[in-house]
Amino acid sequence: MSEVTSLGPVLGATLLAVGLLMVLTSAVLAGFRVPHAYAPALAVVRGAAQLAAVSLILGAVITSGTWVAVALGIMFLVASATATHRLGWSWAHLAMVSSSMAAGIILTLIIIFATGSIELSSRYALAIGGIVIGNSMTIAALAGRRFNEAVIDQWDVVEAWLALGARPRQATRDMARHAVASSLIPSVDQTKTTGLVTLPGAFVGAIFGGLSPLEAGRFQIVVLASIVAAGSVTAVMLVHMLAPVRRQPARMP
Repeated sequence: MSEVTSLGPVLGATLLAVGLLMVLTSAVLAGFRVPHAYAPALAVVRGAAQLAAVSLILGAVITSGTWVAVALGIMFLVASATATHRLGWSWAHLAMVSSSMAAGIILTLIIIFATGSIELSSRYALAIGGIVIGNSMTIAALAGRRFNEAVIDQWDVVEAWLALGARPRQATRDMARHAVASSLIPSVDQTKTTGLVTLPGAFVGAIFGGLSPLEAGRFQIVVLASIVAAGSVTAVMLVHMLAPVRRQPARMP
């Protein structure tokens, strides 16, 4: 009870700050007449509710390997569905997204825990797994959308290649490669500027959790390398599956 009482002022300040930030976000976007101007604020509300629920659940199951595996499985399903919706929902897209994400995530986690760089425990599996899943979702959505946009914008080039007898995959090869590169830009820039421009959440969280700055830095570089590796596998596999285009696709929502 005393802990809840002591959290009262902090919780009130948090709600005030988040509320003001949501108002600022919505006001700026609405003032510029950006489509879906209130979507970011609604996303914050949804995220807060989900975090509250997840925090309560994980507090009880974080020491159980079985329940952590279940939690990671749910995270993966939600991430796959979210990325698929960004590409235009279909069962074919869901299969492409989920298989490419699964390949990148599994390969990355095997390397991390098999080498002993990070201790294989339910706590670390949940932390690393959640981070890698979330970033793979973002990269999958970016790669798919940028490939789609490139094909639409350069459809005359694709048609020319097809008319010359090129296979559908060959006709979009350069667009596919550029889509993969573009989807990795946020992750690459974050990695290049870590420590100079930003202090990543995993690094700060590790320090708050009691690790030395050196050990926290070691943990963070493993996380960053994991994000780039899983994202690269995800993007390449997904775009490779999307690449054989025989007719002009519809622009993704």
